Amino acid sequence: MFTLLGSEVTVVVLLIVIAVLIKLSGAIKYIPNDRVGVIEKLWSSSGSVQNGLLALNGEAGLQPELRRGGFHFFAPFQYRVHIHSMVSVTQGTIAYVFARDGLDLPAGQTLADNSRIVDFRNVRDFLRDGGQKGPQRMVLREGTHIINPALFVVMTEETTYSMSLDALEKAYYQQMRGVLDERGGFKPVVIKEVTGSHDSDQLAVVTVQDGPGLLTGELLAPDVGDSHNAFQEPEKFLAAGGRRGRQERVLVEGTYFINRLFATVEFIKKTIIPVGFVGVVVSYTGRTGADLSGNDYSHGELVETGCRGVWRDALMPGKYAFNTYAGKIELVPTTNFVLMWKSGESGSNFDKNLREITLITKDAFEPQLPLSVVVHIDYRKAPMVVQRFGNVAQLVEQTLDPMVSSYFKNVSQTKTFIDLIQSRSELQNNASSDMKQRFQAYSLEFQEVLIGTPKPQPGDNKIEDIMAQLRDRQIAREQVETFAQKQIAADKQRELNEAEQRAAKQKELTGSLVDISIKENQGSASVKAAEKRRQEIEALAQADKFRQEMEGAGRASAIRSVGEAEAAAIQAKSEAMQGEGADKQLMQTVMLRLAEAFETAKVPLVPQVQMGGGDSNAFGTLMGLMSAMKAGELTQAIENKG
Repeated sequence: MFTLLGSEVTVVVLLIVIAVLIKLSGAIKYIPNDRVGVIEKLWSSSGSVQNGLLALNGEAGLQPELRRGGFHFFAPFQYRVHIHSMVSVTQGTIAYVFARDGLDLPAGQTLADNSRIVDFRNVRDFLRDGGQKGPQRMVLREGTHIINPALFVVMTEETTYSMSLDALEKAYYQQMRGVLDERGGFKPVVIKEVTGSHDSDQLAVVTVQDGPGLLTGELLAPDVGDSHNAFQEPEKFLAAGGRRGRQERVLVEGTYFINRLFATVEFIKKTIIPVGFVGVVVSYTGRTGADLSGNDYSHGELVETGCRGVWRDALMPGKYAFNTYAGKIELVPTTNFVLMWKSGESGSNFDKNLREITLITKDAFEPQLPLSVVVHIDYRKAPMVVQRFGNVAQLVEQTLDPMVSSYFKNVSQTKTFIDLIQSRSELQNNASSDMKQRFQAYSLEFQEVLIGTPKPQPGDNKIEDIMAQLRDRQIAREQVETFAQKQIAADKQRELNEAEQRAAKQKELTGSLVDISIKENQGSASVKAAEKRRQEIEALAQADKFRQEMEGAGRASAIRSVGEAEAAAIQAKSEAMQGEGADKQLMQTVMLRLAEAFETAKVPLVPQVQMGGGDSNAFGTLMGLMSAMKAGELTQAIENKG
């Protein structure tokens, strides 16, 4: 029994010794399935590695091939297996590869050329096909990668995969990690647009850190097309003629896995041209183009789109992925905009430096004149404005401000301060007419000028005194007008009161008016009746007059005959009678004879109807006879009547 136990112990000890010998000899090695084994050949009949880091020809040293999970058998005491983790790149990140062996980089080259490298799994092919040392242009995407850590150092966002590194190597890779962290190199370039947010309207300007330099005179590297897949494939970019430096092409919305050691990105905002504006492009890059401005335009060249210079065709309203390092876009308003010469106020973004215009009037006052000018720029002429003045702000400050100020200063010298205030409308109309031609000379369309009220300079009270006098004068005029209006109002009030009273008495007034009408009608009838009676009386009077005239003519004839007879008798007696008392006796005799004649003829001494003038007036004849005191006069009177 003891013999049996001893033999069993011997077997166990022998097994332990064998196991220790196997472990020490490295003949059998177990590699976990999630690890890889780097084989190091401890000795070889071919000697050790003469060049490079890995033994490619069976020499002693680190071997290019890896061993995967499981048991592996080796010649005793000839190999050592270094077990390392597989390279794991998390989703949505980038890993960078650094080669510790290979060809040296030529001068001017930043990253290792991977144009002939398919991947990094075959170390032998990498070194045989001209793989270069240093950081590689090719990056690793998400996933697990079987990479020999003896040759490659792989840097992910979380860790660095490599074999043992000395202090210098550790410092170098730590520095590289800092560079990548600063550039956000472990994350892809993500550009996205959030609807309704202008802050997210971004694009990326790319600066390539590798490749041939720019040619003389070039500011940006020219676009080489789409073959490089938006800078994600460096070898294709360089093969297409890409150059080092800031690129003309930009990146827009999308996700780009770009090697940040090969190319860095800078985010800028897109150019938005709002409605009411156009964008005039001043390009710093591009080919030299022909001048399209025409012979009449002598202020600079206008070139076609894509050439260096001011583009003839402006950009319409919209959003543009414009590389602001390749040029600039000057916004030019195409709607009417207001320029205000007034401190503290602005009608647009172009008049912030404008102030009131200081005038000198004919009577030596120095008021300040605020005004506004409405301007329009034809969108087709916007490139000409930019070519000539640089931008609209410089146009306003360097040209329009001096021109407008000079015009109103010249006008103010011909007017007194009172005239300047009272003739504001005339001045505004004249200015509108005069300035149209001046603005056209600058490719501008003048719309309107609006003149404000002149105001005094700080500390000047004289203008205020004049204004106070004008106000007092106007107040006096207004008071006169007010009194006149009050008088009119009082008259209207009286008329209203009368109308109200008349309305109140309308019934009585209507009755009285009817009575008046009736009486007027009655009076008219009475007048017509009286008129008819008058006509009848006149007709009767005419008839009676005619009758009396006829009777008077006969009687007068009889009296004349009697008178002539008596006169002859009297004449005879007068001749016979001589002496004193003869006249008296003669008058008595005449009167006696006349009385007898009237009585015989039965003619009244005074006519019943007396008519004016004529031979039929017997009474007048009698008076003439009575006044004849002498016989000779009486005889002469009787003869004249006959």
